[in-house]
Amino acid sequence: MKIDRLLSIVILLINRPLIQAKELADMFEVSVRTIYRDIESINGAGIPVVTYQGAGGGIGLMEGYRLDRNLLTEHELADIFTALQSVSSYGGGEHSLLMEKISSVIPPSQSAAFRSKTAQLVVDFSPWGMQKPLEERLALLKEALEESVAVTFEYVAASGAVSRRSVEPYTLVLKGPSWYLYGFCSERGDFRLFKLLRMKSLVKEERRYVRQDIPVKELPWSSGWADPSGTTPVVLHFPAAGRHLAEDYFDYSELHPDGDGGYTVTVYYPEDNWLYGFLLGFGPLAEVLEPEHIRRRLGEIATGIAAVYSSCGDSGKT
Repeated sequence: MKIDRLLSIVILLINRPLIQAKELADMFEVSVRTIYRDIESINGAGIPVVTYQGAGGGIGLMEGYRLDRNLLTEHELADIFTALQSVSSYGGGEHSLLMEKISSVIPPSQSAAFRSKTAQLVVDFSPWGMQKPLEERLALLKEALEESVAVTFEYVAASGAVSRRSVEPYTLVLKGPSWYLYGFCSERGDFRLFKLLRMKSLVKEERRYVRQDIPVKELPWSSGWADPSGTTPVVLHFPAAGRHLAEDYFDYSELHPDGDGGYTVTVYYPEDNWLYGFLLGFGPLAEVLEPEHIRRRLGEIATGIAAVYSSCGDSGKT
């Protein structure tokens, strides 16, 4: 849309001393003639645009022109900029123009201090390594949310069961290291939380839906872990060889030295397949002391794993 292009050009001009008409034309995929017509429209709106001819010339704003920046303080703008940087670390490239807009309202005399503030905290949500399929699912679900259209996908449950789902998407949730979709599932007649990595054959439907107002207190991704009735206390022991793992995963206030260079720690988690996978991930460098039934279950799982790999030599598999 022309109005979007005009606004974007104004933001770029505010944030840069000079920019070439050809660069703007390439950026917005229009002709140079169209860019000059846009400049005339911007001038007509009272924003002073100046064209400088010759080598090193270009298009710029009249010296001293700035956006009104009385609405937010520089500290508040730095906080917003940092948050946008964090979102942009994982499929959020559409925020780059807004970040440039925020930078444009900072006076030149304060720009160095602003850059310093926005570099003090970095929150990078992107995983180690590339996850292109996950990024593609995120992009498709963002489109479905904006367009208020349902999506269809095959969902692989933790049990391994596969089901076909038609879902009205409401919210994308980044919980810990994983992305989830919260939406209304037609097959279940209720709201459900779906892990994106468990989705297969995700497509948008033509069916549109009217979004309902969902009270914040009903959103499910925090309440389960906060409710003590839904968790199990687990006492872990890390020997000296596993000390570094304890310090990586738990706060020092939770760790109790065992006198031999190791730690014991009591944690509270919902008892499910995630918990067993989490505990097994420590390998022999952590031992569950309590409760006894979790010790037994971990032993059974470990025995099953050992049986799988001990048979590799007999079957000739590698």
